[in-house]
Amino acid sequence: MAISLFLRAPMTESSASPAPASNPAAATPLLADDGTALAAFLEEEGEPRYRAGQIRRWIFEKTADSFDEMTNLSVDLRQRLAERFRIHSCSIEEKAGSDDHTRKLLVRLDDGEIIESVLIGEGQRQTACVSTQVGCPVGCPFCASGLDGTRRNLRAHEIVEQILLLEKLAARAGGLTHLVFMGIGEPLLNFENLQKALETLNDEKGLAMAARRITLSTVGPKGKIRRLAEIPLPINLAISLHAPNDALRDRLVPGNAGVEALVDAASRYRKETGRQVTFEYVLLRDVNASAEHARELARLVRGTDAAVNLIPFNPVPGTGFQAPTTAEIHDFRSILERANVAVTIRKRKGRSIDAACGQLRLNRIRNEAGPANA
Repeated sequence: MAISLFLRAPMTESSASPAPASNPAAATPLLADDGTALAAFLEEEGEPRYRAGQIRRWIFEKTADSFDEMTNLSVDLRQRLAERFRIHSCSIEEKAGSDDHTRKLLVRLDDGEIIESVLIGEGQRQTACVSTQVGCPVGCPFCASGLDGTRRNLRAHEIVEQILLLEKLAARAGGLTHLVFMGIGEPLLNFENLQKALETLNDEKGLAMAARRITLSTVGPKGKIRRLAEIPLPINLAISLHAPNDALRDRLVPGNAGVEALVDAASRYRKETGRQVTFEYVLLRDVNASAEHARELARLVRGTDAAVNLIPFNPVPGTGFQAPTTAEIHDFRSILERANVAVTIRKRKGRSIDAACGQLRLNRIRNEAGPANA
């Protein structure tokens, strides 16, 4: 079903008030408008209604970030639009690139907060990895995303804007092919804004990205996977398990909903949506990466029709955790394979640019805070 031309500013799950405009002369970010302000403007200016569709195509199909690029609009209209609106509410603060075709962006939001967005290139596959919150409320002790706490939810248009920024970077390689919600934050704790963003991304008048090319990563807050299964946009699901039993997961994932409950939720999601389900498992040396942990994990997930994605830990200073050796990683995988569990090992990408999720942002925040607060 077609959705509104632009997104409404979220009214439910984000407690933050709308960010102040950084440019008072262009107060309204177009992607935060539900179409009302733009329609009223075009009517005031005596412009036909189809101009709104032309503007949308420039934003989503051609990733225009300036009204000057919209050459099928008159120069006068472009100038008047620029006086009233902005296309984006956020800006790129810093770019970092690595030799494995990974590019990480620090994105500055309208209220001064910073998030991360990543473009991961591998062959013909161009994947956008985006954030859903400023910081993360879960607080897994091995993850940089939550070390600074959480500030607020991202608004729906801020989620979409990240993808447009990455789409522009990916244009030379043919554009984005996949999207993963694996950046900073717990997506299912920002559900209303997430759903609105997904609708825009999937809309044929938006980015027209198929649901099968979208994957959401979650620690599985209680009841939220069920809610995700109920929306009319079945996407792939990756559950951040990280432990084969509750005693260990209680230590690694605050607010653990229970490993058996998560396995059951994964099975239900797979059955109800037909989409791929994966269990993500960050390997931490001397914590959850032993042979016994591997055997316990195999017993837990065997028969679920879900794969296990092993993620070698990307070291984060100050956490005290270490990555297993290459031999330990392969031994862990072999145990799962012998138990007939489908298993992959995620390639380490972007190690030269603070690869761990949230690490580049955390370094910037600590630098801005100064030595006394670092």
